[in-house]
Amino acid sequence: MFNNPDDNSDIEKNFKLLILIIILSILFIIYAFKLLSMQVINGERYRTQSKNISSRVTTIPAQRGEIFDRNANMPLVVNTESFTVSVTPGEIPSGRYDSVMSKLAQILGMKKSDIDIKIPKSIRRSFQSKTVKSNVPFSIISNIAENLNDLPGVSWESTPIRNYVESGSLSHIIGYVGDISEEEYTQMYNRGYDKQRQIGKTGIEKQYDHLLQGIPGQESRTVDVRGRVLSDAPVVIEPQMGKNLVLTIDTKIQELVEKTLGERVGASVVLKPSTGEVLAMVSYPFYDTNLFNRDTAAEEYNALRNDKNNPFLNRAVMTSYPPASTFKIVMSTALLQEKAFPSAQKIECAGRIFYGGHTYHCHQKWGHGWLDLKGALAESCDVYYYTVGRDSLGIEKIAEYARKFGLGQSAQIDLPSQASGLVPTPVWKERTRHSSWVGGDTISVSIGQGDLTATPLQLANMVAMVSNKGTVYKPHLLKEVRDPVTNEVVEEIKPQVLHHPEDIDEEVWTEMQQYLHYTATDGSAKFPLELLKTQIACKTGTGEVDKYKNSKENHWHSWLVAYAPYDAPPEERICIATIVEAVNKWEWWAPYATCIIFQGIFEDQTYEEAYEALKLGRYLGTPATRRD
Repeated sequence: MFNNPDDNSDIEKNFKLLILIIILSILFIIYAFKLLSMQVINGERYRTQSKNISSRVTTIPAQRGEIFDRNANMPLVVNTESFTVSVTPGEIPSGRYDSVMSKLAQILGMKKSDIDIKIPKSIRRSFQSKTVKSNVPFSIISNIAENLNDLPGVSWESTPIRNYVESGSLSHIIGYVGDISEEEYTQMYNRGYDKQRQIGKTGIEKQYDHLLQGIPGQESRTVDVRGRVLSDAPVVIEPQMGKNLVLTIDTKIQELVEKTLGERVGASVVLKPSTGEVLAMVSYPFYDTNLFNRDTAAEEYNALRNDKNNPFLNRAVMTSYPPASTFKIVMSTALLQEKAFPSAQKIECAGRIFYGGHTYHCHQKWGHGWLDLKGALAESCDVYYYTVGRDSLGIEKIAEYARKFGLGQSAQIDLPSQASGLVPTPVWKERTRHSSWVGGDTISVSIGQGDLTATPLQLANMVAMVSNKGTVYKPHLLKEVRDPVTNEVVEEIKPQVLHHPEDIDEEVWTEMQQYLHYTATDGSAKFPLELLKTQIACKTGTGEVDKYKNSKENHWHSWLVAYAPYDAPPEERICIATIVEAVNKWEWWAPYATCIIFQGIFEDQTYEEAYEALKLGRYLGTPATRRD
């Protein structure tokens, strides 16, 4: 029996049809799954991509928060309107690029070649806008508007820039802003910063950049594949202005201190010991922060960088000096608390002592005679402190008490850069100098010399500790954070304890206050401080600097640290630390400066009025002469 050939043919046809149906079914299932994936599973992603391809998004910069003085009515930094000029090369008719750019360059005061660099030939058919010049004043924008028919493709937009209303000595406090660098962008892009952002570079602008920044807005327009705008109705998300900051600085006191220091290289800090608020902070020389808004910014910046006195350096917090005899406050506190040497016992000062084959002189060459601790501090007798430092305290105890006062460590003020100073010890010397500590090192440290260094702010804290009987509050420049729209206080900075050594008796602080007051009334600082009605507690310092800045002669830093009124509660007192560097012509100006500052603060007087009221002209000449 044989199979029918027709039956085999039918089976083959049916099999092929089945295979075709299976293939078509598989293709349909794959297509259906792909369609489901595109529309449902990944639909949002594809819609976003489509929107990005067909939309041009422009960032609208947010205005930075403004900065005010402690009374919140004196703006120190505000935003002013400036303009950015841009060119959309695709909108310039064919053959007219050179003539349009030549005219624009003439109006902007630029070279056409500089514009050509920003708009190379490869993009001259693009409809993407390119920035040609920033910080353009309104008068030039008016000129462009008047000639707009001859300037196709040229546009402008308003951009806020920083205007430092009060510059001068505030430059070191407030700082300035600038374009974000590649290195900064790498560190900050995770915090939402983009490459078009301006950020704080120094000072408060940098320290509180996260508060001042604000939130940029966006403007979105529909464009074709060449970037040509297809819709005149943009979608706009408005920017949000940054927070306003109220500083602790009193601009009247700041101006008083600035004029008092005058054109002397140095620094002065004024703070409230009961809260840590910095009322004034002056470092000379300073600079004009508005220079960064000028066309000559690069040249001026380079000139300042090359200035031998470094105007960008905030000497109040970034430079540490030998504290000289102001350190005798630490020494005296240690002697009293440790009972290392009887305070009433006298030591004879003959003007020098001999130790280890060296002669150590007192500043009083003929000597002070017999002095107890109170008299030695008042007269700033070096021989007394040489002796008790070497024979009674020793370097370990001296270093321990220096650290109790906050020396050798950051003062933690809210500025991005600050020095910690140095409290030297035998271990430090062995590690850094690879040599052993000797008695002569202790002798030098005992009078605030040698390798011991501190900043003016640290010494202001040192005298604040005496005023507060053992408590130092964290110094700060920010007083309040405010909403830029409602002006409501968002955050108020509360006093924070920085140092409070528990192992120093209250009786020691009381005695130290009396000693420092006696120094002002009967000691080395008697004149000119006796001219004041206000009672003061203070300590002078004269830091010897060997062959300062390659000079053949020795020079001296002039110090004075003080608080006043002596007879007032701590919350009513003010602390001042002033240094005039050895680079200046020697004139022992720090005590005079402190006298003028206290007079101006407590009598509500300007520098000129305080100078006249103290009758300093009979000793020092006119105010103008002294400032020169």
